[in-house]
Amino acid sequence: MLHTAMPVFQLLAEEHANLGVELGLWTLLPFTCLLLCIAILPLFAGHWWEHNRNKAIISFGLALPIVIYLFSVKGAAGIENLIEKAEEYASFIILLASLFVITGGVYMQGSLSGTPLVNTGILALGGALANLIGTTGASVLLIRPLLRANAKRQHRTHIVIFFIFIVSNCGGLLTPLGDPPLFLGYLKGVPFEWTLTLWKPWLLTNMVLLVIFNIWDQRALSKDEMAGKEALLEEVQHHEPLRIHGAHNFLFLLGVVAVIYFAGAMHWPYGVQEVLMLALGIGAYFSTSKVNREKNKFTFGPIIEVAVLFAGIFITMAPALLILNAWGKGERDVFGIAFGLDQPWQFFWATGALSSFLDNAPTYLTFAATACGLKGVAIDGAYMAELLKTGDEAVRLLAAISCGAVFMGANTYIGNGPNFMVKAIAEENGVKMPSFFGYMMYSGAVLIPIFIVVTFVIFR
Repeated sequence: MLHTAMPVFQLLAEEHANLGVELGLWTLLPFTCLLLCIAILPLFAGHWWEHNRNKAIISFGLALPIVIYLFSVKGAAGIENLIEKAEEYASFIILLASLFVITGGVYMQGSLSGTPLVNTGILALGGALANLIGTTGASVLLIRPLLRANAKRQHRTHIVIFFIFIVSNCGGLLTPLGDPPLFLGYLKGVPFEWTLTLWKPWLLTNMVLLVIFNIWDQRALSKDEMAGKEALLEEVQHHEPLRIHGAHNFLFLLGVVAVIYFAGAMHWPYGVQEVLMLALGIGAYFSTSKVNREKNKFTFGPIIEVAVLFAGIFITMAPALLILNAWGKGERDVFGIAFGLDQPWQFFWATGALSSFLDNAPTYLTFAATACGLKGVAIDGAYMAELLKTGDEAVRLLAAISCGAVFMGANTYIGNGPNFMVKAIAEENGVKMPSFFGYMMYSGAVLIPIFIVVTFVIFR
């Protein structure tokens, strides 16, 4: 039976690989339309768009043509790709939901001071913590205390934006637990401690961001004080002693981290990690006092919003990733242009640009596979370990790919899973967040110059 089945699986693998060559560029239209809807509808149909049901209608409506096309026209290879995306989406949303529920049960009684120094300290703590519990875990754990600390301030939008920049993205570069692309690299042979060698770009990027934020926050607080009749600085400095309720949830949080680590180290079959994370989330929910979630203003609205939008994103981006993969391998061109990257700085920007709009995890794998092709490494088994053994240039290529995938996930709301969740939580707590393009104006003004500096200092 085994000998009979093997040629079938080999044939499916070959057909799957050919999809990237065969798919027409028109298959990118649903993904493009979904991005435009996310960007434009909040501006022109804000009341309609705020309902998750309507987001689901748009998301699933645009995903449906891709599902039908891959299922009915592309046969076994198309079905295999859809199953693969469904599994990736399930892993993604179960991880986010588990962390969302677990951290939503941790209530910090009292308050922190909403001063620029304390705010900067929270962002710095989050950037470090992201490497231990992931950018998602650190984001949902710290965003609510940060919002409460600054509840009396008028100008708060920039605080959430820099939180997304640092805690939800740029902070999680130093371990495979920090961000999904790095975890996939770990599964493909990158040593667990290798990401620590990226401390220079991590330190440069996050230190510059913290300095810019502190200056920005000081000016924002001064504006608030000038606009108010009372001494706002004295108000925000006032705080009550902190006391943590629901501290047992940290055990569930550590459980999620342990599951992620051992799933990679022991190569568990698909489904084991997901069931365990789901069990941890359910256990945390039912073992935590309802009062904690009420005081946190916890609702399932933000995670539902992420779930319905990313369901469409995962499906509609499938053709884009397949085409990108084939293009990177030199198997096709795009608009008559052949893939021609071979320098670290080029990989940094190419990986980052696509990670801003596509899922940064498969984008990371695609460019890592391309780097392996440049160095003559076969894409088989722990191939990234073999890539790193080929020399310093390969190490620099993988470093550039890693930094591009992690850092530039901060460029848009959809660049990384926690971004949308933090946005939704902030809006639920009365913070007016910018539109899709409005957010990109912040990232373009703040992040892109920093990434240019990183390019010249690290990757040239």
